[in-house]
Amino acid sequence: MVQSISTLLVLGASGDLASRLLLPALGQLLTRHPERPVRLVGAASDELTHAAWKSIVRASFASAEASGPAIDALLATTSYHTVDVTDSAALSNLLADCEGDPAIYFALPPAVTTLVCDALTDVTLPDGVKLALEKPFGVDEAGAVALNHKLAQLVPEEKIFRIDHFLGRSTVLNLLGLRFANRVFEPLWSNQHIARIDIIYDEQLGLEGRAGYYDKAGALVDMIQSHLLQVMAVVAMEPPSTLSAADVRDAKGLVLRATKLRGGSPKRSSRRARYTAGTVDEQVLGAYTDQPGVKPERDTETLAEVTVDINTWRWTGVPFTLRSGKALGQRRREIVITFKPAPHLPTGLEGRDDPSVLRIMLAPDEMALEININGPSDPRVLERASLTATFGPGQLLAYGEVLESLFDGDPALSVRGDTAVECWRIVAPVLTAWRDGTVPLDDYPAGTAGPADWAPLG
Repeated sequence: MVQSISTLLVLGASGDLASRLLLPALGQLLTRHPERPVRLVGAASDELTHAAWKSIVRASFASAEASGPAIDALLATTSYHTVDVTDSAALSNLLADCEGDPAIYFALPPAVTTLVCDALTDVTLPDGVKLALEKPFGVDEAGAVALNHKLAQLVPEEKIFRIDHFLGRSTVLNLLGLRFANRVFEPLWSNQHIARIDIIYDEQLGLEGRAGYYDKAGALVDMIQSHLLQVMAVVAMEPPSTLSAADVRDAKGLVLRATKLRGGSPKRSSRRARYTAGTVDEQVLGAYTDQPGVKPERDTETLAEVTVDINTWRWTGVPFTLRSGKALGQRRREIVITFKPAPHLPTGLEGRDDPSVLRIMLAPDEMALEININGPSDPRVLERASLTATFGPGQLLAYGEVLESLFDGDPALSVRGDTAVECWRIVAPVLTAWRDGTVPLDDYPAGTAGPADWAPLG
């Protein structure tokens, strides 16, 4: 059945996020679902001709091998406007160029997003309009509260999509299926059996031209506040009754409201560091402070680590450590669940006595359960074995899943306003301590595992 047309209005359309992530995902979505007609309208302050804009869209689609009638129809009707997206009159004109129920995608920095929301208060918004906002949501807890208030004056909460592509459908559903569809895991998913949980997102990449944003955010805001706390909430939440937006978001909210910095001490429960010159995967990388656009006096961290407690019956006493960094020697994107060791080994059974470890890898989505088994040569000597499985990759790129939810009007996997505020609340003591210099800024050569005196995770 052919669906009614939707319009995706992208503010900041000339930027890297649109061309590298958003547009390829849109092309893939339309290739797989040609019955879903979409009109694309781009807007930004950069001057682009119609031909130049169409060339950007076509190249982005080609990178995702997008083709078919829906792609051809979009390319024939897409338009680009060189405007000040913070101007109310310009926004009114842009919305007049939209068809059906428009979705406004804010591919913009937080400060500009706030100005656009101010301008939209003077615009008559079409019925059914949806707002999609990129992270970070605000710049601190007070800013997130203020932005929530502005958005509530524009549209209802269920029409606001605070985007976190980490919560793409396949990743979240893989976690929910693993936990709740397997009796071997769910009864053990608590402080009775789990010693610690580490959520790690280490990258080998450096800045990749993102100094303008990254140097003001740092690893803590860019990844831990924006993404990893959301992943933690899914890992730790109570079983939702359904996969509806209300139930899933309520379950995540309960976790985040119970989350606090471990021991209340940023000095004991957080670490930060910045990379110096080194070699990553045989490529020489200069020091972070030497990269164009970086201001060394900001003391921006490129590696952040924070440990929190979730003060609930299920999780009290279990440390959750969230870590993310750049220019590291090994790419690690995983949730590491370390179980408590066996209470006793029978006399005569020797060898490994390591605790069982469940590793859930992200992008690609895989899992490995590390256990102790009897060795092949001497059955009295334990050796380590790993049981592995690959999750279904899903049909769409992460941003394709985001766009599909946006067009469907299903906010189940977007971030609710109150939980966005909670994430800022959780990291606020750390941000304050780091600005005050209470927590030292360590350094590590690019291409290593981090500062030499940091104990490894997982």
